[in-house]
Order: sequence, then C-alpha cells, then structure tokens
Amino acid sequence: MPSDQPAPHLAERLRGFGTTIFAEMSALANETGAINLGQGFPDTNPPPDVAEAAIAAIRDGHNQYPPGAGIPTLRAAIAEHQDRFYGLAVDPDREVLVTTGATEAIAATMISLLDPGDEVVMFEPYFDSYAAAVAMANGVRRVVPLVLDAVRGEWEFDPDALRAAITPRTKLILVNTPHNPTGKVFSRAELELVASVAVEHDLLVVTDEVYEHLAFDGPHIPMATLPGMAERTLTISSGGKTFQCTGWKIGWITGPEPIVTAVRTSKQFMTYVSGGPLQHGIAIGLRLGDGYFDGLRSDLRARRDHLAAGLAAVGLTPSPAQGGYFLTTDVRSIGESDAMTFCLDLPRRAGLVAIPSATFYDDVERGRPFVRWAFCKRADVIDAAVQALQRLA
Repeated sequence: MPSDQPAPHLAERLRGFGTTIFAEMSALANETGAINLGQGFPDTNPPPDVAEAAIAAIRDGHNQYPPGAGIPTLRAAIAEHQDRFYGLAVDPDREVLVTTGATEAIAATMISLLDPGDEVVMFEPYFDSYAAAVAMANGVRRVVPLVLDAVRGEWEFDPDALRAAITPRTKLILVNTPHNPTGKVFSRAELELVASVAVEHDLLVVTDEVYEHLAFDGPHIPMATLPGMAERTLTISSGGKTFQCTGWKIGWITGPEPIVTAVRTSKQFMTYVSGGPLQHGIAIGLRLGDGYFDGLRSDLRARRDHLAAGLAAVGLTPSPAQGGYFLTTDVRSIGESDAMTFCLDLPRRAGLVAIPSATFYDDVERGRPFVRWAFCKRADVIDAAVQALQRLA
C-alpha cells in the first residue's frame, strides 16, 4: 500500500504521502483479475445527451483554451442548478469557478486561503486528498472523529470534540456530505452546529458535495443554505459522480465573489483550464430533467442494498450508507483484526479488491478494522461480487 519510504527529494511537508491507496489497490485488481470494489468509479457511460454534447463540441472546434473561469454555458448551468435544487442565488460571472475536478478545487482552495501554520478542521475519516492539499499549502489539519454508534448504527461526532478542535490558528472547517468513505449524510442539526461554530469563531467553511445527488434516505442540505452561511461558505462539486464520467474531471466552486476570486488566483497557475469540450457536456447534464437525477439515486440505492445483503450474508454487515458510493464493514465481525491484511489477502480468497479504511485516518488504530466497498458498479458486477463473497463464508 502507500509506501512509508518517501522519494529522496520530496519536500518535508509531503513526506508520508506515497502512491495513493486507490492506485495501489486498482493495480492489485488488474494483476489478479479480481473484481474492483476499491476505487470509486462507475463502470457505465454518461447519459447519451451528455456524451453527445461533448463530442459535438469537439467536432465544432471547441478544442482550444476555454475561458479561465469556465465556459459561460457551464457557469450558467451551475448557477441554474444551485437555484433549481437548493434555492441558492449564484452569479455565474463572479461566483462560479470551473476546476479540474473537485480534487483541484480543494487543493486550490487550500493553497489560496491558507498561510503557513493555518489550521483546517476536518472530520475523520477523510478523503485522502484533503490531507495532501492542506500539506501542500503548509497548513495544519486537525481532525474530529466520526465514530460508529453501535446501537444506532450511525456515524456521529462529539460536538465538544468539534469545539475543542478550534484554536486561534483555525482558518476554516472542511465538511464532506454525503461523506466518503462512511456514506454519512450530515443532518440539518449537525450542519447547524458546524455553522454555529464557524460564525462564533468567524471561520470559513468549505464543503465537498460531489455526491449531492446520491443522498438516499433523506435530503442533501448544502451548508450554504443555512442562515448566515452563504457569505462564508465555498461549495465544491463536480460532474463525475452525477453523470458517471469521473475521467472527465470537470468540477466547480461556488461562493462569495471575494473568496472565489482568491481561489482562482492559485487555480490559474495549476491547470489554468481543462476539458473545454467536456464542459459543454456537463452543462447539458446539469439541465437534465428530474427523472434523470431521481433514476440515478434509485439505481445506486438498489446497488447499495444488493451489495449490503451480500456482505451481511458472510458476516460483514455494513454500517448504513445514507449516501455516496461506499459501504463500510468491520472485519472484527468475522474474526479478523486488521483490514489492511484482510484486503491484501482478499483477491486470493474471494477474487475481490476493497480499500482498507485506515488510509483515511490520522489515528490509524481507529481505522484499522474498517474496509470500504464501492457499490457504484454495474448490476452484473455487483451480482458477481456477491457470488464471490460467498467464498468468505
């Protein structure tokens, strides 16, 4: 898995960040021919209208640098989307920035907003790029644990732990909902608590909402919709998960003009622009009818339930995934103690690849028993995975 040995010339702030666990486990899947339930990418194509719009843009000559902030059509579609689904008024010319996926959006945000030593509060487990982005900005991360409540079966955080994580050096709070890897969807009460802390300490809030259309059991609530939060919240999302085209890497940021402008400052010197023709496709996608978004959510919910049943049948009952792409199981339920060892042996035992969740933790011991399984695969792949799981029985 990610190497503990840094490259000899690697900057000190990036030591400990080896090859990502996703690349490692996907390579293992390729080497062994195992079913890849590790990396979170769908194995289907985007909606035909979305794909055809991108193809038409290539044929129509949209193959040079697009505007730095993103093509006007996409920025308008993003603004319309925020109003349509959440009632958020966004100026497409001043409050929208198109990025090379949400990953660049997060990195550019950290690099633009943090001075050396500034602190970012985030919830653990966290998507691994968050830690790297903070490190690249010479920032400091402080984590608030999400803990699985054994009775309710839900991932929760201690409000006092959130308050205790705030120091005079705290610059912003980073929230991911629906959450990767746990599948948690933050409730309104939880978001209001985060908002109250942000207001009390005059902090910015950055939200990663790439799974916004995959909240299965209740509404997705953008932080920016809460009272007093629009002026201090940067909302990040992307088209990859919603339109099943993760390789396109078209993301965006919306928020107050001064903060978006600050992020643009570093973004323009990273990728400058990307995916001009693909931006045309995502613009079409954001304007698809409600039937598409409802169907996507229903389809992924069914795949979630199918894989969850297969895992439960072999004793790996997952914690409920309220949204997103992933289920989490605890290997201690089948007599194992270390998820890394379990995952390395899994291709041989069952012809499957999954992700050991410890890579998403500062406290490796806290994450040691957990495994993340992706259910964003075709129904026939989930069928084959459920059959393969029977080898663990």
